[in-house]
Amino acid sequence: MTQLHRRDFIKASLFGGAVAAMMPASVMETLAKSTKITVNTGSKVSLATGSNRAEVAFNTLKPFAKEIAQAVGNKRIIVKPNMVTSTIQLSAIHKDTIEGILEFYKSINKLGNVVIAESTADGPAMTAYDNYGYIPVAAKYKVKLMDLDDAPPKLLYVMNELDIRPKPVRMTSLLMDRNNFIMSVARMKTHDRVVATLSLKNVALAAPIKDPGYGWGANRKQGTKSDKAIVHGGGFRAINYNLFNLAYNIHPDLAFIDGFEGMEGDGPNNGTPVDHRIGVAGFDWLAADRVGVELMGIDPSNIGYLNFCADAGMGQFDLSKIDIVGEKLADHIKKYKLSRNIEKELQWLKPLKEKEESLY
Repeated sequence: MTQLHRRDFIKASLFGGAVAAMMPASVMETLAKSTKITVNTGSKVSLATGSNRAEVAFNTLKPFAKEIAQAVGNKRIIVKPNMVTSTIQLSAIHKDTIEGILEFYKSINKLGNVVIAESTADGPAMTAYDNYGYIPVAAKYKVKLMDLDDAPPKLLYVMNELDIRPKPVRMTSLLMDRNNFIMSVARMKTHDRVVATLSLKNVALAAPIKDPGYGWGANRKQGTKSDKAIVHGGGFRAINYNLFNLAYNIHPDLAFIDGFEGMEGDGPNNGTPVDHRIGVAGFDWLAADRVGVELMGIDPSNIGYLNFCADAGMGQFDLSKIDIVGEKLADHIKKYKLSRNIEKELQWLKPLKEKEESLY
């Protein structure tokens, strides 16, 4: 794999610089006032294994029990599962994993204000909840199921690499409300656009909303649209920048990565299963994603959006500075097969063109 050297990173970042230069002042002001994110050199990440999904989820979160209880306080907990579509179980978080998470919140007396919220790409979230067996689980624990599309939208801007112009995108306010405690429940998967999808991407690419009645194919009501495609930015470069840019406003307060059964190859939908039986959790979502990437045997320098976030100081990306508790990382690394698109996915490493010499 191509290694990311400092010079390459700076060149690749020229695209981001051009994007930022063209942003409206109001957008730049919003970013400047967003939640402060700092590097935590003492970032702690938990690793746990188990014989079933619920056990893995519970045991991975357990080392943070006291800290999670304190961080939640009186906030509403938004559990955001990974459900790209409503029909492919391998692409989605299993109901047993959700049950393990809810059992954990019950054990720390924080089950009273929990909401499970998602926005699938192909239609209403309730269809996915029904197909994947979430409805009886939610009833058992007396938690609410919500569609992120139903929350009032907020307008943010992303970029399209074809014209380098800001594009407005409607984003769910539920994941941007800092009075909520946002838990990303991601599945460990390779991806056909950004190499790997973990805790940040799980929330950032679910946040764009759809019109009521929008669906795929014959299920789509005439005249309806989804804003999710806008965030993809028209190619393999802009999607990395857009994920980084959105992370200032949309990021997990707690990351949980479900690696009990991962997906390799042509994720996030059409890959094949990996029997991994591991869970990852941490308050520092970037550190958790970094550990997840390592567990998948993926070169971290090839994932653009995570490198951009690391360069901006959004969390710890240096593996040697991450405090891993529980299982030993080296004992659970499996090399995931990457997408057939991998060469295209690495376009972000190269600049669009060399910087022109100044005329002045």
